[in-house]
Amino acid sequence: MAEKTGARLHVFHLSTAKETVLFRNDIPLEEKQITAEVCIHHLWFDDSFYKEKGTLIKWNPAIKTKEDKKGLWKALLTDKIDVIATDHAPHTLEEKSQVYTKAPSGGPLVQHGLLAMLEATHHGILSLEKMVEKMCHNPAILFQIEKRGFIKKGYYADLVLVDLEAPQLITRDTVLYKCGWSPFEGTTFNSEITHTFVNGVLMYNQGEFDETNKGMQITFNR
Repeated sequence: MAEKTGARLHVFHLSTAKETVLFRNDIPLEEKQITAEVCIHHLWFDDSFYKEKGTLIKWNPAIKTKEDKKGLWKALLTDKIDVIATDHAPHTLEEKSQVYTKAPSGGPLVQHGLLAMLEATHHGILSLEKMVEKMCHNPAILFQIEKRGFIKKGYYADLVLVDLEAPQLITRDTVLYKCGWSPFEGTTFNSEITHTFVNGVLMYNQGEFDETNKGMQITFNR
């Protein structure tokens, strides 16, 4: 329908290799009328994780096969998929511990999303430049977000400082979410976020939060 009418369409949460053939990579991003997104959990997990993680990795759409994950990575790296997203959904552990049919879909991903993608850079799957493009530049371009997504003069300084050689095991004690858990528990990441700046203000400093400063409403160039 979007192709026939020329309507602007952004498709969320691709989860199968089959879907990726619907998207193109032969024109610049700014010229695309139809764009696509993949979530971090579909790039990290596959159905082999269900035995260990159970309802903790219940998402909608569901985690699929290793071949689907491989196809999503291929589409991302060849620019058929334009954006990497988190789909952060901090359900409580009590909610997620219900039987599969009653447990809500979704999980908390903001804290460890960047670290998960940095693992792909450590293994030579994804370059740092491509990661920034998919997680920062492209969302700002596609949604016409004003003065964000790039390190430029006059732009708001939304930045993180990362130690790329600081291995850490994710445990329940290291989780910072109010919901108190993470689907990445038991995973060792090779990197650590040491500082976070929001609007140029240091909000997170090696485990300590500054809660005296608040965020700003995002504005758009539309």
